[in-house]
Amino acid sequence: MTKPENTIIKDDKRRGEWAETVFMARAAEHGLPVSKPMGESDSFDCVVGYPGKFVAVQVKCTMAKPEAGKGYKCSLMMSHNQKYREGAFDFVAAYVIPEDAWYIVPAKLILGQATMRLGGPLGRFEQYREAWHLLREAVACEEIKEQPEPEPLVESPVMRRMRASFGFMRRRLVGEE
Repeated sequence: MTKPENTIIKDDKRRGEWAETVFMARAAEHGLPVSKPMGESDSFDCVVGYPGKFVAVQVKCTMAKPEAGKGYKCSLMMSHNQKYREGAFDFVAAYVIPEDAWYIVPAKLILGQATMRLGGPLGRFEQYREAWHLLREAVACEEIKEQPEPEPLVESPVMRRMRASFGFMRRRLVGEE
């Protein structure tokens, strides 16, 4: 497996924290209420939904291309190379940094796996690429159900700077700058 030269976020933990921030911003762009629990004691990174109906999301990111084949290899392991237990979270949100693509995958589909391969037209998880609707359906809140897919808004200067920052970091991580 080859990894691109990483010039900014070399530490995997910090890169993961950055991916969590990107996830929260993207979820909000899709009209999803998202929260970050305090601390790191839980087996999930974020929750999506409203009181009475939350789903737990484990956020992962990858830039790792396997030597043979197409796509990107994404680890599904906890620290210390341990697999997640059943019920640890409801969805994996995996960010393929070079493609700027999110995969929203139900946890039941990856239970017991150490990795998953993402990307490529024939990939097993390709139907979950940008599947934000799964999170909306999972929380099944009337307020969210009634909302159509959010219309693209005229970006505020703050959102423009945030999007530019995310783009800059993504490009630096994959060696485009």
